[in-house]
Amino acid sequence: MQVESKPLAAMHMPSFALPKPVGPRRLWIPVALLALFWVAFVLLGRIDKPYFVAFIYSMASLVPLVIGFSIWWWTNLSLRLSQRVIGCVMVLGFLAVAVAVGHHSMWFAIVTLGLPAALATWTLWMVFVHLTGIPGDRLGAVIVVALSFGFFDLLRNDGAWSDLNIDYHWRWQLTEEQKFLATHRRGNADVAAEAPTPALRQGSGDWVAFRGPERDGVMQGVTIPTDWNAHPPKERWRQRVGPGWSSVIVIGDRLFTQEQRGSEETVVCYQAETGDELWVHEDTVRFDDSVSGAGPRATPTFANGRLYTQGGTGILNCLDAATGKAIWKKDLTEIAGAKPPMWGYSSSPLVVNDLVVAWAGGPNGKGLLAFHSDSGEPAWTADAGTDSYSSPQLTTLAGKPQVLMLSDRGLFAVDPADGKALWQHGQAMPGAPRTGQPHLVGDSQLAVATLDGSGLAMIRVTQEGPAWKAETLWDSSQMKTEFPDFVIYDGHIYGFDVAMFCCIDAANGKRAWKEGRYGRGQVVLLAEQNLLLVTSEKGEVILLNANPKESEEVGRFQAIKGKTWNHAVIAHGRLYLRNASEIACYEWPGK
Repeated sequence: MQVESKPLAAMHMPSFALPKPVGPRRLWIPVALLALFWVAFVLLGRIDKPYFVAFIYSMASLVPLVIGFSIWWWTNLSLRLSQRVIGCVMVLGFLAVAVAVGHHSMWFAIVTLGLPAALATWTLWMVFVHLTGIPGDRLGAVIVVALSFGFFDLLRNDGAWSDLNIDYHWRWQLTEEQKFLATHRRGNADVAAEAPTPALRQGSGDWVAFRGPERDGVMQGVTIPTDWNAHPPKERWRQRVGPGWSSVIVIGDRLFTQEQRGSEETVVCYQAETGDELWVHEDTVRFDDSVSGAGPRATPTFANGRLYTQGGTGILNCLDAATGKAIWKKDLTEIAGAKPPMWGYSSSPLVVNDLVVAWAGGPNGKGLLAFHSDSGEPAWTADAGTDSYSSPQLTTLAGKPQVLMLSDRGLFAVDPADGKALWQHGQAMPGAPRTGQPHLVGDSQLAVATLDGSGLAMIRVTQEGPAWKAETLWDSSQMKTEFPDFVIYDGHIYGFDVAMFCCIDAANGKRAWKEGRYGRGQVVLLAEQNLLLVTSEKGEVILLNANPKESEEVGRFQAIKGKTWNHAVIAHGRLYLRNASEIACYEWPGK
């Protein structure tokens, strides 16, 4: 038999080459979508923008990415239907597990950052498989997506800065609150409450309420040394405190503030000179959110020997200021049929004659509630919107005392005697975080933040017979104060335009200057010296001349560390400043 010979090259030989995995086509589409998302994330993160805009962007920016990626995935006919279903279930399943397993503060970050990170690593993996042809592409996809979500499960969110950059820590690290509770030595509150203590009386130089007696951030009759280069403020005492955004008030030798201590929301009295804890009042409630963190947001109010405090969940207390003994207590959410705002109740109670006015945000005319200060019995209710982070404000217009309240439905004015509506002005902004205090200018004008947009407006209020009329004189976008407040001096307004300090003309809203990147800080005015005491978001204290021509810095020093949204106070020759982790007292050499 004759056998036909064939060249060796033509003979069939078994192939040991690895088959190239069949993957999705048009990989440039998800790569482009993710590149756009992350470039926008980085660039927009560096741009000063209103807080509310940044918050909305952080939620809304994910939507086009998810929609675009989903359309590409489900219309990719190079994949079998089963593969598309499995891929979708894989991502959503790991997302659900990550949210369930992760720290309770991380759910928002897992959705808004963890999901884009997982899509990015998965896409990079698909590109790598496409270029190299390695096997195990499905197992690798499961691993990279699981690791992406798993990384976020190792983290804890300790709140966001005002630019919404999140303060991450490993979840096993102690929080500042836990460090405080581990080292805190509680004062003997029971002894203090039982001891015969005379009632506290308001004296000269006391700081009795949020941003002062007029709630305008103006310190009258206060002078301080200004040569901080040669003689900087000297630290007298410093200590840890529980979290919260309450500022302090000072009555004589007592300092009062509000803190969160584990499951207890507290009102705390300290010895102003030493920082020693004198008494603590506790309510077993806790407000916490992933942006602002835990703790009460409002500042105590002092009047006639009593403290009136409002907690983050809506607990309104009346306490004996000398001892901390509870006199009466109300739950505003129950009375008004309301629920706490997204970032907690932030309004400080207002005392008007024998009434205590508190913001509740309830429907059916229960936005503002008034109680008799001695008994806590209800006095009146008033319609004033259902969402706000401002505080009720007492002012006098055309000789008529009135309580002002800025909320999601505009600026309301009611009669403090009976809660009867006087006038209302401004456009409704449902869900917008309106904050800040209305400031009286002259005898008939009010400077109001976020009244007709994100900026500052000047309105004039007049009375024509029994009717009141409010009209906008100007509306300026050149000072977007958001939750920092502002002060007015000699025809000019000083405050924050997003994260930078600026000055505008009170006559027309035009900017005079803008300089000083302090973050969303706070400012008070030392009227006797024409000085602005600015607190930066990072705990620096900056002293500026109230100069409408230019930003003129006099001095600065680092007072405390960490995110500082609380207002500074000067009382009896001392400077007090706190944030969510510590409080410090400073005095000037020779004082």
